Amino acid sequence: MKTLIEKTFQVEEPAAKTWEYLSDPAKIVNCVPGASLTEKIDDSRYKGEVVAKFGPVKARYNGEITIEASDDSTYKMVLKGKGLDAKGKGSAEMQMHGKLNENANGTEVDFSMELAITGMLAQFGARLIKDVSDQLLNQFITNFKDLLQGKDVDNSMNAGKVMGTMVKHKLGGIFGEEKKDSENS
Repeated sequence: MKTLIEKTFQVEEPAAKTWEYLSDPAKIVNCVPGASLTEKIDDSRYKGEVVAKFGPVKARYNGEITIEASDDSTYKMVLKGKGLDAKGKGSAEMQMHGKLNENANGTEVDFSMELAITGMLAQFGARLIKDVSDQLLNQFITNFKDLLQGKDVDNSMNAGKVMGTMVKHKLGGIFGEEKKDSENS
């Protein structure tokens, strides 16, 4: 199951400060819900772990992030990540392209992420994975803005919002099917 996620958001900080935080895995990992770094292999490769809970399904991915490109002068980066479910029942791969654009209000952060998931989480389907990913990205953005302002960051996954997204998706599927059935009668 593959999905493309694109996101743009604004921070009220100059590009240089935003880049300093965004391009440093040790600083940024605390903004990613459920993530932690476990080892620095070298300046461009890191090992880590992501714990994701989707309703009754809990997945723990052990993986590696590689900084494939990072340009301090243009504020562009390319990250690649691969992870295996700790139970050996699936995998996830991610490639992210990000860039910063300074403007009168601070800095616009623009990125796209291609995500490929196999195994247990893939059964939820691309639409639900995209919806849940959007919730997690919104939590990341809030955490990142807090980090830039020197506030404490909580990277625990906001299970309530994730569950709300799952329930909304499930009910939408049920009522959507009923609506289609009644229209065809």
